[in-house]
Amino acid sequence: MNSSSYVVCGGPCGAPPQPAVDFPALVVIGPGRPETVLDAYRCEPVQPGVYHAVPGLSMRVVVLAELPRTRATLLLRLLGSGRLLREALADLAALPDDAWEKSIVKPLLVHFRLGGQEPATDKEDEVSAEIRAWFEDYERKLRAEERKEGRDEGRAEEAARAVLTALRVRGIAVPDVARERILAEKNPEILERWLERAIVAASLAEVLDDLS
Repeated sequence: MNSSSYVVCGGPCGAPPQPAVDFPALVVIGPGRPETVLDAYRCEPVQPGVYHAVPGLSMRVVVLAELPRTRATLLLRLLGSGRLLREALADLAALPDDAWEKSIVKPLLVHFRLGGQEPATDKEDEVSAEIRAWFEDYERKLRAEERKEGRDEGRAEEAARAVLTALRVRGIAVPDVARERILAEKNPEILERWLERAIVAASLAEVLDDLS
């Protein structure tokens, strides 16, 4: 081997080369077509609205305005503005109420769109009004869920205390550990079963499932 020769290997010479390391791609997302970036990095289109940079450079360019108007691109299109955002919001509103996109996107839209301090422009009034309507609907649902959880928790506590009362009437001692366990139980079916047992039980082991 002369002085200008060299060998590249992943380990000791003769060993098989090490597999290439896959680096995460840099993704550039923009509302319009960035001609300068596409030219500078010799980007080639791989699908509508998505470009890959020159081989060897892990970079992707996503042009929101060129993405097809499909459900698969909806979350990306919601990052846009103006007409693009209005179309994406319309597509989101058209999805079923139980669509996973709605459960993920609505809180984020509310937080980021209503959390800004800059006043909306005339072109954004329609978008802002729709997001605000979603925000009010989202708040109503949260309050309803909180009320339901409060009612359920209150019923569970009442049922747990009924179990303790039945045990006291039966003259059955309840250690602190068992008392805490009964009060912590939130499953109404379990509490109902314990209460039925407590009314006729002769010992705590006959009431709680794992105290036999």
